[in-house]
Amino acid sequence: MKKLLLLTLLSASCLLASAQKNTPKSYIELFKEDAIRIMHETGVPASIILGVAMHESGCGNSALAQHLNNQFGVKGGSHNVYYRNNKKVSTAYKRYESVYDSFQDFARIMTERSEFSGLAGQFTHFDYQGWAHGIQKHGYAHDRKWSKYVLSIIEKYQLYLFDEKPETQTLAQSN
Repeated sequence: MKKLLLLTLLSASCLLASAQKNTPKSYIELFKEDAIRIMHETGVPASIILGVAMHESGCGNSALAQHLNNQFGVKGGSHNVYYRNNKKVSTAYKRYESVYDSFQDFARIMTERSEFSGLAGQFTHFDYQGWAHGIQKHGYAHDRKWSKYVLSIIEKYQLYLFDEKPETQTLAQSN
């Protein structure tokens, strides 16, 4: 009887743990409207916001995303503390009140920091490929394949459709 109860509890906890994980599709559904709103405010493509966030945070499943709402691995000016597996973790990564705030800060970095601020003038919000290559070229990530990873996420999940390119809207309306 005790073994049966233990197995039932273990099964239930495994189901709960797996239910809490974001899938790429659930992450997109949760945050696509935020990304589109920020695109209209800043000019940073929604596909870039979502694609970079999905890549950097593992679709919101990373420790930083779970504990600090930090979807992009942005470092801050002070130390933050959170608990992971009953252990205290002190980190220099920024804490955000919400995922939306993290998205806004990423867009602010892309439009206001000197190394990235020229991208908005160089690329439209329809040119997600130009943005991905430009972000990498200007030092956002050290991995030489970073833009390929982000672009593969954008293309696999058709995140470019959120950039509201006129031809895309016309095609979608005619179907």
